[in-house]
Amino acid sequence: MRFVLRILKALALLLVLLVITAASWLFIRPPELLSVGDGYAAKIVCSNVFIAGRGAEDVLHDDVQAPGNPLLRLVRVSVDRDNDRVTARFMGLFAPSYALYRGAFGCASVPDGNFEAAANAAPFDPPAKMQANDALWPEGEGTGNPADGKIAALLADAGVAGPAMRAIVVVRNGRIVAEAYGPGFSAKTPLIGWSMTKTVNAALLGRLMLDGKISFDDDNLLAQWKNDARARIKVSDLLGMESGLAFNEDYGDVADVTRMLYLDPDMVSLPANAPMEAAPGQRFRYSSGTAVLLSRIWMDRVGNAQAAFSYPHDALFSPLGMTSAVFELDARGTFAGSSYLYATAHDWARFGQFLLQDGVWNGQRLLPEGFVGAMRTPTAASNGRYTQGQAWLAPGGPSAAFGLPEDTFWLTGHDGQSMAIVPSANLVVVRLGLTPIRLDYQPQTLLKAILAAVPQSGEPKQQAGSQQKAQPQP
Repeated sequence: MRFVLRILKALALLLVLLVITAASWLFIRPPELLSVGDGYAAKIVCSNVFIAGRGAEDVLHDDVQAPGNPLLRLVRVSVDRDNDRVTARFMGLFAPSYALYRGAFGCASVPDGNFEAAANAAPFDPPAKMQANDALWPEGEGTGNPADGKIAALLADAGVAGPAMRAIVVVRNGRIVAEAYGPGFSAKTPLIGWSMTKTVNAALLGRLMLDGKISFDDDNLLAQWKNDARARIKVSDLLGMESGLAFNEDYGDVADVTRMLYLDPDMVSLPANAPMEAAPGQRFRYSSGTAVLLSRIWMDRVGNAQAAFSYPHDALFSPLGMTSAVFELDARGTFAGSSYLYATAHDWARFGQFLLQDGVWNGQRLLPEGFVGAMRTPTAASNGRYTQGQAWLAPGGPSAAFGLPEDTFWLTGHDGQSMAIVPSANLVVVRLGLTPIRLDYQPQTLLKAILAAVPQSGEPKQQAGSQQKAQPQP
């Protein structure tokens, strides 16, 4: 009996030592996967609390834990409203990661905990906040006449709207004809676009093209590329996701994309130092790193730092009346052009209508002729799926396979964000939600149903000066 007790005591001691050793390891050198998870949790909670006004625990449960890796269910967050910070820790103890709210520039992941550097990277003179009004959309937030009954009925069908839909806005002939919102969300809730941000970021670059400060054919884009093969990469190569730079966009583990977003305070660093794996123009590789590089490039071309920080507001959001738009900066002061634009569904629809109108708004051309055409022109390297302007022609399959008009093009984003633009039907459909790819929802289902419900007769009515023109290639 004493022998058995000694064995049990020894085993208990061994177990205690193992627990202490494991805890010490997690505390001193946590696995990168835990740091990525905590970084993701801190950033998503921060943006939704401070931008969208949602509750921290609701965001942690609904946005971070429910659809994600099971390990995320062990993450705990705390919100420090006095210092505008969010901290996330695995099991409330390990692998701490942080996010910092910086007003007009939203939240930034601060994986190194250097809040002073992150605060100083954001300008002290942000653009003035625009105020919404009650005029009829898109001039204001009013929607006028009652919604189209047929389309409203479609949006109420969960099978058409898709799981965990948060907002749908349907714009026909330049006016909102129907909209729907999930529980807890409304027309006033700013929602993340994830990779739909890439197309907005591309439009900012297009604004600079209109001013002659950059072109599709520009190369020698970064100083550190000056003396190697990357100097041959052109703006057009980056826009078409065919730069030849290596980048791993796998979200299932610690990959280039998650490392860039949640482990590096300077998001430019990883893609800027990526090696070449193919000659420019020869291989399609979807890359969030590419979009961040485009952010850095257009910011450098604006002229000075303060003007660059104000540029999204001054060049795009203010002219379009996107009063809710918050384009977030990373911890070192580069716009996160791959992922982090928050806006209401009404404002996302404004951007879609802007593209439908060929980059013209209220009679003023804001994008050069041919730029939206590039967004609708497939690249050869992507086998016709992706376009020359950070947009999609065939996400999940060609339009014809779904019975959709051939001129349909798309903005899409992580977890079910989508915007369909159909020039021939004068139609924009924005759908935002939290719908992971494993649920196999395809927004083409929604678009097809709406197209079947809208009247097909009559000439489309567009804003003055918005008529489509033949598009030259970049």
